[in-house]
Amino acid sequence: MISLMPTIFFGHGNPMNALSKNSYTEGWASIGKSIPRPKAVLSVSAHWYVPYCAATSNLNPRTIHDFGGFPRELYQIEYPAPGSLELALRVKDLLAPVSITLDERWGLDHGTWSVLKYVFPKADIPIVQLSINQMQQPSFHYELGEKLASLREEGVLIIGSGNIVHNLSTYSWGEGDVLPFDWAVRFEEHVRESLIRGDDAPLVNYQSFGRDAIMSAPTPEHYLPLLYVLGLRRKKEKVSFPVQGIDGGSISMLAVRIG
Repeated sequence: MISLMPTIFFGHGNPMNALSKNSYTEGWASIGKSIPRPKAVLSVSAHWYVPYCAATSNLNPRTIHDFGGFPRELYQIEYPAPGSLELALRVKDLLAPVSITLDERWGLDHGTWSVLKYVFPKADIPIVQLSINQMQQPSFHYELGEKLASLREEGVLIIGSGNIVHNLSTYSWGEGDVLPFDWAVRFEEHVRESLIRGDDAPLVNYQSFGRDAIMSAPTPEHYLPLLYVLGLRRKKEKVSFPVQGIDGGSISMLAVRIG
C-alpha cells in the first residue's frame, strides 16, 4: 500500500532528449525505478499554457509533437499512455471553486511524454494533464498545488515539467558543451537554497531575485510548474536533486524530488 507518493519537478529541456541517451535521460529512468508504481500521473507541463484552467479528460490522449525544425524521427515517437476521466473529475472537485474545464482536445505534449517515456517506458500508467492558467499570478499556481496535496495519499504521482532556468535567446544550439551563464548558476542556486531551507516565499515571488530572475525566467511558463510541486510539499519533507546540469548555457535540467 502506498502511504504517500513523492512529487517531482523535471527539467525537460531540449525535445531531442526524447531520442537521446545522456545523463538526463538516464537520471529520469533511475527515478522511475526508485519510486512506487503510481495509480495515475497528473502532469503540469510548461507547454499547456493557456488563459484558463483545464484538465485532459480523453481516455486515449494523443501524443503532441509541439515543436518545429527537428529530425523526422522525433515526430514519429508515440507515447500511447491511457487517460483517466476519474482523475480529471477528482482534480476538478479538489480545485473547486476554481473552474476547471474538462478538455478532450489536448493530449500529452512533449513536456510530459519526452520525460515519462524514460520514467515509465511501458506507457501503461494513466495520465492527466493540468493546464497552466497564464492569466494568474505565481501565488495562484502554488495554491493549486496545495489543494491537490491529498492526491499523493491516493497513489497519484504529481509532476511538474519545465525548466527552472529557461532562456532560449541565449541558448547555444549545437555548440557542444558550453559553460553556463553566471546568472543561470546564481538563480538555480537561489532556488536550491530556498528549497533546502523550506522557504517558499522567495520561490513564489521569484522575481525578487532581480536581474538573475529576469534572465533565467524571461517568461514564466517553464518556471511555474515548480510552484505546483512546491505547494504539495509537507512541512520538513525531504528534498533532493536527482538530475542536475545546465544545458547550452541557459537551460537548467535540475530535477527536484520531494518525498
